[in-house]
Amino acid sequence: MPNRRQFLTTVAGAAAGVCLAGHGLAAQAQTRRQVTVGGRRVRVIDVHNHWDMPIPAEIVKGTPFEEYMKGASFDDRVATLDKMGIDLAAVSVNDFWWWEAKDRGRARAICSHHNETLAKWHRAHPDRIVGMASVPLQFPDLAAEMLQEAVTKYGARGVTVGGHVNGESLSLPKFDPFWAKAAEMGELVFMHPNGSQNLLKEGALAGRGGLGNIVGNPLETTVFLSRLVFDGTFDKFPALKVCGAHGGGYLPSYLGRTEVACGRPNQNCIIKKKPSEYMRSQILADTMVFTADGLRHLVAEMGAGQVVFGTDIPFGWPVNVDYVVDHPALSNADKEAILGGNLMKLLRIGS
Repeated sequence: MPNRRQFLTTVAGAAAGVCLAGHGLAAQAQTRRQVTVGGRRVRVIDVHNHWDMPIPAEIVKGTPFEEYMKGASFDDRVATLDKMGIDLAAVSVNDFWWWEAKDRGRARAICSHHNETLAKWHRAHPDRIVGMASVPLQFPDLAAEMLQEAVTKYGARGVTVGGHVNGESLSLPKFDPFWAKAAEMGELVFMHPNGSQNLLKEGALAGRGGLGNIVGNPLETTVFLSRLVFDGTFDKFPALKVCGAHGGGYLPSYLGRTEVACGRPNQNCIIKKKPSEYMRSQILADTMVFTADGLRHLVAEMGAGQVVFGTDIPFGWPVNVDYVVDHPALSNADKEAILGGNLMKLLRIGS
């Protein structure tokens, strides 16, 4: 099925290549950018930072997953962070293609490779890179077990998930063991979509403009977060914190419609609070809304304490620290929280 790997090589491949080329050898000769707010040095942490990690042949050889032996280089990532003024990246592997693996052993091996490899990069660059755990959510009990292992053995800071598991909503009770473990351990769950393929008929977003990414990704995030709210997942696990990629999808932009849903007849609502209360306590969003007014609105709906910095490196989107640092409507305290302060707490990053 079309995935983010294919998106990289088609729609964004050229842009990403230019971005990384500029951030690679050329950047090595440059000094590391340091970000200040109000004359004070602040730490910038990126929650939305990807690696298309290659998988060893012995894990996927002779399976439908052989294409994932290729992957992408990670060698110039620190140089990229230096140029962009990012002090630390929370790196995740996405697409979640391994959720299609029907063999528990293979699923475990793939996720173990992700988690072990990210741990090695963290050891090599302890103040620049941390890993977010990969887990096999098609086996919820194993996912919970591997989250525990990733954090305690490999030093993962949080865990990354997609918007659905082979078409199934993560708000279904079968996934509660995973949510329970994430809440118990206080691990931030970073959700990244894959084009709304679980929601739309084939070809619905085909054609000009890359709508599977531009429209499909935020749509998938919106539905994912809405189901966690309305199906009661956040009520079951009040300590759970979930960050929606790409500004939380469309949910913060049209929150008023969601807010009145349970006041209408025959909606079968079971939630204990208004949707806006979950948005200001358990749901977070990254800064990938691209404009100063978009960021202002995100903070107005969610509060600065629920917004975190994200770039989607290496996919070449026009996101940088400047539109946070130079924002005319945010206080210096808000800017510091968004750029890194919120994530220092959520990801257990020392000062």
